[in-house]
Amino acid sequence: MEQELTRTIGIVVVAAGRGERAGASVEGPKQYRRIGGRPVLWHTLRHLLDWPRTGPIVVVIHPDDQSLFDAVRAQLPADAPVFCVSGGATRQISVRKGLKALEPHGISHVLIHDGVRPFLDRMLLDRIDAGLSHDSPALLPALPIADTVKRAVDGLVTDTISRNGLYAAQTPQAFQFSDILDAHNRAAEADHVDFTDDASIAEWAGLKVTLVEGSADNVKLTVQKDIAMADQKLTAAPLPDVRTGNGYDVHQLEPGDGVTLCGIFLPHDQRLKGHSDADVALHALTDALLATCGAGDIGDHFPPSDPQWRGAASRIFVEYAVRIVRDAGGTIMNADISLIAEAPKVGPRRQDMRENLSSMLGISLDRCSVKATTNETIGFVGRREGIAAIATATVVFHGRSA
Repeated sequence: MEQELTRTIGIVVVAAGRGERAGASVEGPKQYRRIGGRPVLWHTLRHLLDWPRTGPIVVVIHPDDQSLFDAVRAQLPADAPVFCVSGGATRQISVRKGLKALEPHGISHVLIHDGVRPFLDRMLLDRIDAGLSHDSPALLPALPIADTVKRAVDGLVTDTISRNGLYAAQTPQAFQFSDILDAHNRAAEADHVDFTDDASIAEWAGLKVTLVEGSADNVKLTVQKDIAMADQKLTAAPLPDVRTGNGYDVHQLEPGDGVTLCGIFLPHDQRLKGHSDADVALHALTDALLATCGAGDIGDHFPPSDPQWRGAASRIFVEYAVRIVRDAGGTIMNADISLIAEAPKVGPRRQDMRENLSSMLGISLDRCSVKATTNETIGFVGRREGIAAIATATVVFHGRSA
């Protein structure tokens, strides 16, 4: 726990490249091209800022891109710990400048990430953080190579290389800060300038590099087609968040003068036994509604041990569940209740029951269904020992996607 509290993480985002393979654009280099209506770099920074472990972020930019970066920075929260420095002629030089800019901040660890990988996710960052907690000096997110690998000379295949033990490297790569800064300084002093990523510098410096599972979504945008596909991914209509909840309830019958079902009293020579009015239909419906947003069941909110609910109208429970659904951003689309009972007859009051549901749920009558069936004299229902109900509710949640 002490180690967890003292570990502070800074981030270097490399965004100084020219991106020639992506082609020319009036929007500038590829890190400033728009996907989903915002620059690639904005998406990258937003994901990093949403991670609770993030400390100071330094973005290494090309000296000619200051106005482009300023426009991105203006779209982020004013208090976000994001600043920039100018990079150099190579990625290696740019990263070293970023590390030196972070040095005064007293961080213990650093993530180094490509600015054109805008789809990194929280789970990947958490896996990296878990690796850092084990005192690893260097972590490399990577995925096993799935394709067959060929070696070729002048366009002719010379041999096939085994995929065993081969991985495709990703970023963010993570390091103990002092270790990677020292490795970069030593590489610069030795005039080693051909490293393609920071893990290779760590390997050269003798640091143990540990693999962590990468993410298939964490792609690097390299050519124009990559940018077009990323834009399509972000602008495509999301799948609607439609959820269906089910509820089941049963109450025992005992001698009495009638039962209440869907809020309607039906005269009968028995009554339903329960702490409230024992409206088995509305209890099942309450559970169905709560299920659509993972809010437990009726017993969690209205425990039968609580005397205030003795004899209470079950409409209270349904309307409470409706508020929970709406507060979670849900719109109730329909409700269907099946009653299983030998008696009394439900048909003559079915319309009244549907109107009750329409009122409680705030939806039109055509979205409310009540059905009844017998149990063909089989089981406890067939012996008129109880009544059961099955309810289904469909809710669409807004502002979310499946």
